[in-house]
Amino acid sequence: MNTRSEYDLLGNMDVPADALYGIQTLRAAQNFSITGVPISHFPELIKALAMVKAAAARTNQEMKLLTTEKADAIVFACQDLIQGQYHDQFIVDVIQGGAGTSTNMNANEVIANIALTKLGYEKGEYKYLHPNDDVNRSQSTNDAYPTAACLGIQFAADNFVPSLASLKTALEDKAREFAHIVKMGRTQLQDAVPMTLGQEFDAFAVTLGEDIDRIREACALLCEVNLGGTAIGTGINTPEGYAKLVVEKLATISTKPLVPASNLVEATSDMGAFVFFSAILKRLAIKLSKMSNDLRLLSSGPRTGLGEINLPAMQPGSSIMPGKVNPVIPEAMNQTAYQVIASDLAVTLAAEAGQLQLNAMEPMIIYNVLNSLKMLKEACQMLETRCIRGITANEAICAGHVENSIGIITALVPHIGYANASRIANTALHTGNTVKALVIEENLLTEEQVNILLSPQSMLSPGKVVI
Repeated sequence: MNTRSEYDLLGNMDVPADALYGIQTLRAAQNFSITGVPISHFPELIKALAMVKAAAARTNQEMKLLTTEKADAIVFACQDLIQGQYHDQFIVDVIQGGAGTSTNMNANEVIANIALTKLGYEKGEYKYLHPNDDVNRSQSTNDAYPTAACLGIQFAADNFVPSLASLKTALEDKAREFAHIVKMGRTQLQDAVPMTLGQEFDAFAVTLGEDIDRIREACALLCEVNLGGTAIGTGINTPEGYAKLVVEKLATISTKPLVPASNLVEATSDMGAFVFFSAILKRLAIKLSKMSNDLRLLSSGPRTGLGEINLPAMQPGSSIMPGKVNPVIPEAMNQTAYQVIASDLAVTLAAEAGQLQLNAMEPMIIYNVLNSLKMLKEACQMLETRCIRGITANEAICAGHVENSIGIITALVPHIGYANASRIANTALHTGNTVKALVIEENLLTEEQVNILLSPQSMLSPGKVVI
C-alpha cells in the first residue's frame, strides 16, 4: 500500500497515500473500536460539521485571518461534504475519548486535504493549508463539535418528522375507515364501556401528533449554540465580534435560526438541550410501544384472543407450529422503543458526568440521540407500510363483544341506579344472560328504552337521552 508520512505531537506515522484523512484521524481509528459505527453512519453530522467549518472560514476571511484563496478552498471542500461526497473518509468510531476532538480533527483533515487538492497540492502538504491553523482557525473542538451536533440533530429530525407525520396520517385514515364499528373499550384489561374502533385509532393518531410538536419545540432549543466560545466559552484565540458574525454566517448556510448562546461559558459545559431532546424521543418511544402493545392485544388469537382486528401477515411465525403468524412488526417497534428508552438513560448519565467547564462525554450523547432518530425513522416507516395500512377489522367479533359485555350496564346506571346495575351485572356474569335481557325481564326498563340507551348514539358520546 502506498503511504505518505505525517507528523504530530506523538511523532511520525504512515497514512494511506490516497486517504483524505490524516494522522490524527488514523490514531483515533486505531484507539477507538467500540461500536463499529463510524461517523459516516450519520451524514447529517458530517454535513453540519462542514457547515461550521465553512462559516468559520468565511468569518476568518472577513476578519483578515485567512486569505481569500485559503477561505475559498476550504469552503469549496465543505460544499463537497455538504453535497454528500467523501463521507467514507470519516472513519473514527462515534464513541471516543477526548470530548469529540477526534471527530473534529477527522473533519479538519479531510477538509484540508480536499482543499489542498483543489489548490493543486498533494495530500498532506499542510504547509500550504493546515488542518489546525487554517481549517480550525478561531475554533476549538469544544465549540465546533457541539454546534455541529445541535445542527446535525435538527437535520436528522427534519428527516424523521415526515415519517412520523405519515404514520399519524395512516392512523387517521384507519380511524375514518373504522368509525362505524362499535366495540368494547377496556380498562385494566377488563370490559369498560363501548367505543368505536375509529375512536381507538384516532387516539393513536392524536398522541403521535402531539410529539411532532414537541420535537419541533426541542429543535428550537438546539438553535442556541456556543460557536465562538472556543475552549471553555471565553472566546480565547478569536477576534472581537467573531462569535456573533460566525453564528450569523452559519445560520445563513444552514437555513436554521441559530443564535449565539447568551452565556458561552454556560453553553459550553451544559448539555441541557440534548437531554431535553432525548427525553422527547423517549416519550415518543413509550407512546409507540404502548400502541404496539395494543395492536398485539387487539389482534390476539386468531380464535382464542380478542381478535377484533387483523394485522397483515408478513411472514410465517413458527418453525414448529404450522399456520402460526406472529405480530412481528409491532414486536419490532417495541424493541426499537426499548433501545430508544435505554439510549435516553445513556444520555442522562453522560450529561451528568460533565465536569467543570466541559463535558467529555459529548460523543456518547450525540451518538445516542442521532441513533435514536435514525431507528425511530426506520421503525415508523416499517410500522406504517407493513402494518397499519393493512389492518382490517373483524366487525362481527367487535359487535359480539359489545352484545355479551357486562360493561354496557354503565349506560343504564342513571336510569336504574347503581345498586340495581351492580346486581344485574353480577347476575349476568354468573348466569350468562345478557344485561339487556335481565333489565327487561325485571321490568326495570322497557325494551324500547333499553334499545335507546344501549344504542351507539347514546353510549359513544356525551349527551342526555330522554326516555
